[in-house]
Amino acid sequence: MSMPLAEALRLVRDDLATTLEPESLRQLCRDCGHRWRERLLGPVTTIHLFVLQILHGNTACAHLPHLAGMAFTDSAYCQARARLPLAVLRALLRRLVEACRPLTDSVGLWHGHRTWLVDGSGVSMPDTPELQRAFGQPTNQAAGCGFPVARILALFHAGTGLLQRVLTAPLCSHEMSRVARLHPELQPGDVLVGDRAFGTFAHLALLARRGLHGVFRMSGRRVVDFTPDRPPPPRWNTPKLTGRSRSRWLRSLGPTDQVVEWYKPYAPPTWMTAEEYAALPVTLTVRETRYRVERSGFRVREITLVSTLLAAEAYPAEELAGLYLRRWRVETDLAHLKTTLGMDVLRCETESGVLKELAVFAIVYNLVRLVMLEASRRQGVPVERISFVDALRWLSCAPPGTPRPVLIVNPYRPGRVEPRCKKRRAKKHPYMIQPRSVLRQRLLDQRVPA
Repeated sequence: MSMPLAEALRLVRDDLATTLEPESLRQLCRDCGHRWRERLLGPVTTIHLFVLQILHGNTACAHLPHLAGMAFTDSAYCQARARLPLAVLRALLRRLVEACRPLTDSVGLWHGHRTWLVDGSGVSMPDTPELQRAFGQPTNQAAGCGFPVARILALFHAGTGLLQRVLTAPLCSHEMSRVARLHPELQPGDVLVGDRAFGTFAHLALLARRGLHGVFRMSGRRVVDFTPDRPPPPRWNTPKLTGRSRSRWLRSLGPTDQVVEWYKPYAPPTWMTAEEYAALPVTLTVRETRYRVERSGFRVREITLVSTLLAAEAYPAEELAGLYLRRWRVETDLAHLKTTLGMDVLRCETESGVLKELAVFAIVYNLVRLVMLEASRRQGVPVERISFVDALRWLSCAPPGTPRPVLIVNPYRPGRVEPRCKKRRAKKHPYMIQPRSVLRQRLLDQRVPA
């Protein structure tokens, strides 16, 4: 894999240098219809400062003049970011993704297929009326006592960890309502891997219509029966089949591996229109696979997958299980975005500002990933063992022209098991269950004793 990686990285370096040059950024702004007058904080300088801010942990705007060695106020910088169109940052992310295409097309293929990981998460942001209207807050929090939270849906390349695209939606929405918008990012033959939220009839049918493949964990509400030659369920009485499989058995590929036919549900999902749902086929042929998890420390002991990869000779059940195990890398990728880079809590106070912030986070994340891939090639270790934090530190502090560093290689600990709990205790302050204005007035109403 080192030769394809080396050649792909050479192409990426050439394209990336052109993409981030000032004149290239100016032309990008012109292509997006942005017009500006020359000033200290023009679009090119603003983009560079925005990237610098995210590289340093989404630091305060007042810290940027010290980092950049320039003289401007935090208010002027915020106004410059507001003038910068969101379309420019999204186009820059798209150019960066296109520059990385040699990597995603050749590195980390699974049985000759490009493989992608999809998952959702949430990000918090300041409590402003505009953000509350746009995204909403958790329903168990009283008005004025919580923060708006946006749902994000991210698409990562499994072999390199590069972030292809990130989508946002209000908090009270499901990942399935946006996942179809990620399908144009894929090519026929690609494999999309996700958790049980994505293994629905409608989603699998949309993937099959585009020539894509899916490997997802089976929904807990669907009954899976591996009995060979079982009679097909009555097509028009499926709502009464409580506790029984609703699929038609076709052929067996193993004791817990089979090909079945799913029937189209009567009611369309809420994220599809009636016309879109009517265009889907009445039946869908899928593969159901169940396997045991024998590794100590795993919470789940048995996993059932649904996939569109029907050929058992080309895709053995063990290979499918190994592919789904790689899905857990998306949790690490999201942790790098939210914890290491600081995307867990955003700083902008407007909806457009939040979307710009997320776009720059994606750009910076991919730049760090490219540094890790280069170090992986030079140091001869898998990219997942290169320290993301060390690559981020070098990228944020290295002067121009600095030679590529030798980054920290994380130890290989396949049997490591850690509890999901915190040792350090938090401060014992009560939670805010009333608006700040009410609590502040209560303090003011307290009389000082004579």
